[in-house]
Amino acid sequence: MFVLVENGFEISREEKQNQGLEQRGSGQNQWTTTTSYHKTSPSSSTSNPIRINPENMASHSSTLFSTSSPTFAPFSSHRLHHSPNLSTVRFSRPIRSKPNLALRCSVSIEKEVPETERPFTFLRESDDTTQSSSSPTSSVRARFETMIRGVQDSVCEAIEAVEGGPKFKEDVWSRPGGGGGISRVLQDGNVFEKAGVNVSVVYGVMPPEAYRAAKGSASDQKPGPVPFFAAGVSSVLHPKNPFAPTLHFNYRYFETDAPKDVPGAPRQWWFGGGTDFTPAYIFEEDVKHFHSIQKQACDKFDPSFYPRFKKWCDDYFYIKHRGERRGLGGIFFDDLNDYDQEMLLSFSTECANSVVPAYIPIVEKRKDTEFTEQHKAWQQLRRGRYVEFNLVYDRGTTFGLKTGGRIESILVSLPLSARWEYDHKPEEGTEEWKLLDACINPKEWI
Repeated sequence: MFVLVENGFEISREEKQNQGLEQRGSGQNQWTTTTSYHKTSPSSSTSNPIRINPENMASHSSTLFSTSSPTFAPFSSHRLHHSPNLSTVRFSRPIRSKPNLALRCSVSIEKEVPETERPFTFLRESDDTTQSSSSPTSSVRARFETMIRGVQDSVCEAIEAVEGGPKFKEDVWSRPGGGGGISRVLQDGNVFEKAGVNVSVVYGVMPPEAYRAAKGSASDQKPGPVPFFAAGVSSVLHPKNPFAPTLHFNYRYFETDAPKDVPGAPRQWWFGGGTDFTPAYIFEEDVKHFHSIQKQACDKFDPSFYPRFKKWCDDYFYIKHRGERRGLGGIFFDDLNDYDQEMLLSFSTECANSVVPAYIPIVEKRKDTEFTEQHKAWQQLRRGRYVEFNLVYDRGTTFGLKTGGRIESILVSLPLSARWEYDHKPEEGTEEWKLLDACINPKEWI
């Protein structure tokens, strides 16, 4: 890990003892850092990097970090193309005590190891259960992993049933220090142009400024590495037929331990996720069905969830340079921890388990509908909007691209083909215009 301080400052070794951050020892996972600051010329083109080998850093792109959360964005890449053994993530955040000082961290992480079969769990042994005073019970981490792997199985089974023959290609990977994932992709099927359903479990250490910024810690606290855990399932499904909508869903759980320099501070946790769909043509009964399933899942826990998370979804999937939404919405939430943890685990599970009943009946109904070249061209134009949002605004995607992440994982959400036409405007009153109008002016469907 290299720490480079810009905007006219550089880090030196002289005051490391004042910051209490130096650790010595043998082995790959020992780290050393220093934290005093010396003014240099802003025009200087050189700086003195300090090497840190953080313990067991792990990360994975696309599955977990397709989100608006600034805390998640730094961990969206997992392979550095010019190094066979290390991955790099860069993180920039103003240092609170020095508002004009930017800290950039480049984090080395373990390379993933291909596996020939799926393990029972990707969790470290200590995370599998939580000992209570009476008996061991499954931890939230363990139950969330069980949930996301079950959702991956059920969604893939449903897609393969619709396909009637083609199967998902599966890649399984792990890391020596714990964590891993399963990527499944189906391409050029009978019904789906491209379908990806991925799960991952990640252990790592985040730069301390991410923790401070996310949790508002006091500025006089000394910085230190922040261990984190993240797990999630993510999927994008692109059908061939222009009358069948694209679907995206992502459900994730994130924990951070307190920084090592803040003993006794509580563990932080939060949930995020959502399900949204992107049709090229509006069938009102399909839209109402989809949103009704989302509302049913939300209403089981809190009647305020659906309107709140629907608006959040409409706002997040907004393509600013087009002045329109990517699709017709759904639900979206992030950094959710202001409710009981068990309740939010159940809520995330309910939403994830609602994907198949919300989406598959629509695909079954529309997959064989006859269409023209004009219909297909419009679908491809809307796919172009999908690509624009993901490459310009989606934080997980853009960060992974900037930091040399594994390109296959980062771009798994993109369709096989898309289209752009110069100054294309559908004629008012047409079916294409109705879809565009709904993307510009979000509607209440139920």
